[in-house]
Amino acid sequence: MAKKSMLLSDLFHETLKDIYFAEKQIVKTLPKLAKKAQSRDLKDAFETHRKQTEEHIERLEQIFKMIGKAARTTECKAIEGILEEGDEVAELFADGKALDAGLIAAAQAVEHYEMARYGTLATWAEELGMDDAAELLRQTWQEERETDELLSHLAVSEVNQEAAA
Repeated sequence: MAKKSMLLSDLFHETLKDIYFAEKQIVKTLPKLAKKAQSRDLKDAFETHRKQTEEHIERLEQIFKMIGKAARTTECKAIEGILEEGDEVAELFADGKALDAGLIAAAQAVEHYEMARYGTLATWAEELGMDDAAELLRQTWQEERETDELLSHLAVSEVNQEAAA
């Protein structure tokens, strides 16, 4: 039996299911990170990003509608591994001064994964003539980038110094 020739539209759909899974896992993880964080600013950043992630999920659901597909997930082993690694850091440094620095590093690994996915999806959406979907994906990419910059600022301005003292 010949294998079906997969097109960019198929790859787009599969990757959309992947990031949809990732966002659903992230929205469940962020309250746990906020609870573990020692810095008030870091707690607030995690809570703000949780609300933003709920909006990202809604945007993805809009895109599924745009392409005429049901909003479904595909297990994403990459995000599961990144989140598991974050859990390990949080456990290992649970009572230490470096906890928040570790939480930021784990959160930034997530942000970088998301930025890679959203940037790729936006480019593919443009190639496929899905300008509205591309716009939504670029908006989410920009928000992920801003979150990454906020986390970097928190690390450099306060958290890393606390961890080093």
